[in-house]
Amino acid sequence: MNYIKNILVILFLLLTFTTLYSAEVSMSFGEKIPPYTFPETNSGLELEIISEALAYKGHTLKPQYYPLARVPIAFKLKWVDATMTDLGEDLSQVGGHYGNPAVWYNNIFFTLKQRNLSITKPEDLKGLTVISFQGAIKRYPKWLESVHKEGNYYEQNNQMLQVLALDKKRADVILSDRKIFKYFTLLLKREVGLEPKEVQEHEFVKLNLMDYRPIFRNKQIRDDFNEGLKHIKKTGRYQAIYDKYLKE
Repeated sequence: MNYIKNILVILFLLLTFTTLYSAEVSMSFGEKIPPYTFPETNSGLELEIISEALAYKGHTLKPQYYPLARVPIAFKLKWVDATMTDLGEDLSQVGGHYGNPAVWYNNIFFTLKQRNLSITKPEDLKGLTVISFQGAIKRYPKWLESVHKEGNYYEQNNQMLQVLALDKKRADVILSDRKIFKYFTLLLKREVGLEPKEVQEHEFVKLNLMDYRPIFRNKQIRDDFNEGLKHIKKTGRYQAIYDKYLKE
């Protein structure tokens, strides 16, 4: 009788361990941010890296998509177990455990190289037409408020149109993440035969990788994610996912 009881206890502990450490992890992501996320296929650079890092310890990623501003809100309201970013808000105050950076967004100014423009301070944007992603003016008011007051600032959600606007000289400056800009440039080359003009990049803020970290409610899952991320980098799988979307 005691033998059967001991077996049942062991089975219960094994089941509990499996449930705890092979979890389905719901995570909030921004709606369609090529090449980072493609909701219609549950794919993308960021999503696949996080998914494979979690899978290393047996976890399954369940992406949930929201407008970007609501991504951390979904975590605070406990709609999800994790979130791709905090958008500048310290989520450790609401039980969040920060993982290591999986990907990062590097927002820079793009101009046509033939224009030979120099952008090192906000005043350099005076008189120039700037097209950015939505919400950029809230993130970089020091750089963009004066452009907005001049009537030269526009926001474009379709970032493929940003690339075209610059190439066709319908805008002087594009503010975009480097990988997003590259992705759409390659896409236009492949699908419509665009021969893009050479561009010049202007970095205007210092990139801090700690600004782009996934956050988990469960500390063990965070640790498992970090270990998995290290593993896929070591094996070359991390770079393979990058190449899938950004290799020329």
